Amino acid sequence: MKVYIAAPLYCEYELDYNLKIDAFLRENGFDTYLPQRDGGVVATMPDTIEGMPKGEYVFKKDLQAMDRSDVFLFLLDGRVPDEGACVALGYFYASGKPCVALKSDLRSLVDGNDNLMISMALKKICRSREELLVFLKDC
Repeated sequence: MKVYIAAPLYCEYELDYNLKIDAFLRENGFDTYLPQRDGGVVATMPDTIEGMPKGEYVFKKDLQAMDRSDVFLFLLDGRVPDEGACVALGYFYASGKPCVALKSDLRSLVDGNDNLMISMALKKICRSREELLVFLKDC
C-alpha cells in the first residue's frame, strides 16, 4: 500500500519530523511518497526543471503521485493546517481514497475541534503513531 504524506515543508523541524514519520511507515511495511524527498522543495530547486518552471514541475509530480497512492496521510500538527496539504486532502477526498491525519498537537480552531472542511474529509484523526498503524493496516 502506498501512502502519500502531506505536511508543511517550511523549517528544519517540519522537514525532520516528516522524515521520521516516513521512516516509521517504511519500517512497518508501507511504501510512501514524501513530497520533500520525492517531488522536491520548490525553495531549493533551480528555476526550470525538464523545461518547466519549478512550481509547475512539482505540482504535476505531486498530482501524479496522488493518483498512484492508495491512502492520504495529513500531518496535522501546527498552529494552522498547511495550505498545500489542505488542497491535497480535497483532491484525495474527491477521489474516494481513504484520508487520515496524524495530530499530536493540542491546538485547535474552536473548542478542541479542527476546521470542519478538514475533519469531515478525514476518516480518522490519529493521536499516536500506533493508532495510525492500526488505521492503515485496516485500509
